[in-house]
Amino acid sequence: MAASSQGSFEGNFESLDLAEFAKKQPWWRKLFGQESGPSAEKYSVATQLLIGGVTGWCTGFIFQKVGKLAATAVGGGFFLLQLANHTGYIKVDWQRVEKDMKKAKEQLKIRKSNQIPTEVKSKAEEVVSFVKKNVLVTGGFFGGFLLGMAS
Repeated sequence: MAASSQGSFEGNFESLDLAEFAKKQPWWRKLFGQESGPSAEKYSVATQLLIGGVTGWCTGFIFQKVGKLAATAVGGGFFLLQLANHTGYIKVDWQRVEKDMKKAKEQLKIRKSNQIPTEVKSKAEEVVSFVKKNVLVTGGFFGGFLLGMAS
């Protein structure tokens, strides 16, 4: 009986070519659909490394340029303040600076003794989860970031 019932179902099933099915879907569903999972399931190893490397290089390059600009601005500002102090335009109250530094140290000690806020913990857990799911993209991004910083 079981053999005859299996035989009757064979004609009712239709094969589905997943590659052809995916080609017919709009590109945004493939990228942003609800079924979208980690990139390891969607892209080849080379594609993941390329995506991570290119985005990392762009980020590193921009970070380098903005960092140089920020360092120049902060260094130039510090130089101008020192020059103004030396020429007498600015008078620094060093006792007040020392008092404010002691107050800041005390506040840092209080915050250091407290636990890490739950928001920070949850964000850290999200980052760790992302890195675990997308090791190749993250590795490519890190390598590209270093290359972007060096160029």
